[in-house]
Amino acid sequence: MRALERANEVRLARAELKRRVAAGATDVCQVILECPWEADSMAIGDLLMSQRRWGQTRCRKFLAQIPMSEQKTIGSMTERQRRTLAALLGAGAPVGVARSSWLTAQPLAAPLSPALAPTVFARSGQ
Repeated sequence: MRALERANEVRLARAELKRRVAAGATDVCQVILECPWEADSMAIGDLLMSQRRWGQTRCRKFLAQIPMSEQKTIGSMTERQRRTLAALLGAGAPVGVARSSWLTAQPLAAPLSPALAPTVFARSGQ
């Protein structure tokens, strides 16, 4: 019974998170970088597709830029993967991703390494 209660709690919290992302109240970059408890075991594809105008095709094309499966959980991502994904989302990827107001207003926790920065921005078309 406790496991069922916990599963329901997580499911309800994820549904609320997806609603906030769809409404634009919560930024996907912020969720990826901070990894709240409700998103810890959530697939990155589910989070990306909760944004307006994001379907499976756009999600696949976007994740193909940085070889990452749609099924990878947000909690299992490394810090480098999180920063790269947030930078691509915030920099305006070629698949039509809107610039993130949260990322442009606040710098990343740590700057991208010099070796990684050219890769991220070369892929985003800048």
